Amino acid sequence: MFNFILKCLWFFAPAGLANMFAFLSKYIRILKVPIDFGKSFRGKRIFGDNKTWRGAFFGILVGFLVFLLQKYLYQFNFFHKLSLFDYPKMSWLFGLLLSSGAIIGDLIKSFFKRRVNIAPGQSWIPFDQIDYTITATALGLFIFFPGWSIAAGVVVIGFLLHILFNLASYILKMKRSKL
Repeated sequence: MFNFILKCLWFFAPAGLANMFAFLSKYIRILKVPIDFGKSFRGKRIFGDNKTWRGAFFGILVGFLVFLLQKYLYQFNFFHKLSLFDYPKMSWLFGLLLSSGAIIGDLIKSFFKRRVNIAPGQSWIPFDQIDYTITATALGLFIFFPGWSIAAGVVVIGFLLHILFNLASYILKMKRSKL
């Protein structure tokens, strides 16, 4: 079981860290421009002020760099055992799809949150916790499918980790909401 969890975490590290770093990038001053440029759709903001080009850019960049690091670390026996595929033979596009998928999933969820009148920063369980995992996996399918057990494991583990990191962010006063 422990090996399964490690494989899920290792496989999904680019998307998970892309999602996390998009949030943490709020401490970087550049590109603080809303992705929707303040535009509305049917009288409601498309994504809101919290979804910025800065978060998208740095989230995707960090996720992609994590994938490149995984490709490098694959040569070492310990990391080789965690891998679900041969990293050196895997296209760099896979890392880009996973990290982009995490950001796109968050944007899609934000679009629907605005439609159902959920304020930015307010929790929307379970969608806030699984949006990035489902979309990243879906985009990654164009290159590699890890199997249903890993895909389900990624969603469950991603859900639990998201709650854990949100609680930590709340305790550290980085977020207003516990979940």
